Amino acid sequence: MTFVAVIRPARPEDIDAIAAFHAAARATYYEGRIPVEEYASPEVHAQVRDGWVRAVDRQDGGVLCAEVSGIVTAVASFRVIDGSMTLTQFHVDPPSWSRGIGGALHDAVVAAWQRDAVPGARLEVYEHNLRAQRFYARHGWLPDESAVSDPDSAHLSLRLEVPAAPARS
Repeated sequence: MTFVAVIRPARPEDIDAIAAFHAAARATYYEGRIPVEEYASPEVHAQVRDGWVRAVDRQDGGVLCAEVSGIVTAVASFRVIDGSMTLTQFHVDPPSWSRGIGGALHDAVVAAWQRDAVPGARLEVYEHNLRAQRFYARHGWLPDESAVSDPDSAHLSLRLEVPAAPARS
């Protein structure tokens, strides 16, 4: 079933919900791969929440969220890092997966980049998060061959050529 999502800038009052489903999403791909205390401890949750506070407060980036029936169910954060637009976070609440919400949010992020004439973007995705890798591939992300690979990293670098904004008629 597909739901209609309202995409809007994230607000401070969204942070607790965002941090909760961020943690739930991460648990789906980290479970059994890294120790639970590295992704689900109270200390890590506090760090994640603080990171979202900083992201929402930033003036040099964007945080968009998807809201369905008044409930925030997805979030995306992006900003320029080392000269490249970077999708730093993208999470959908697991019960909302496969309902078109992530796709709608991704489309809104790309539209924001188009408005700002961003030619391309990059991201890093956990190597074992095959679900996310399939999502990004469906949306045009490709392996970033120019990325400097860290042999100790458990992440893959992807790149998206942002298509030109559609002509207005």
